[in-house]
Amino acid sequence: MSGLDKIKGKAKEAVGGVTGSDGLRAEGQAQQLKHDEEEKAAEARRLAERHEERAARHAEKEQRHQGT
Repeated sequence: MSGLDKIKGKAKEAVGGVTGSDGLRAEGQAQQLKHDEEEKAAEARRLAERHEERAARHAEKEQRHQGT
């Protein structure tokens, strides 16, 4: 998931536009969209991990309070 993938996609799209290659243009657009979706998925995983960590901390606090 590097920004390089998005740059390559933009380059393919531009070359496809200049050369009139609809296939290359479409490939570049698809590559950019794939990169964007991978970034969104990575962010969702990071967010889920933060929520899991918070839930674990709350569970620890709950266990400590049950003992008193």
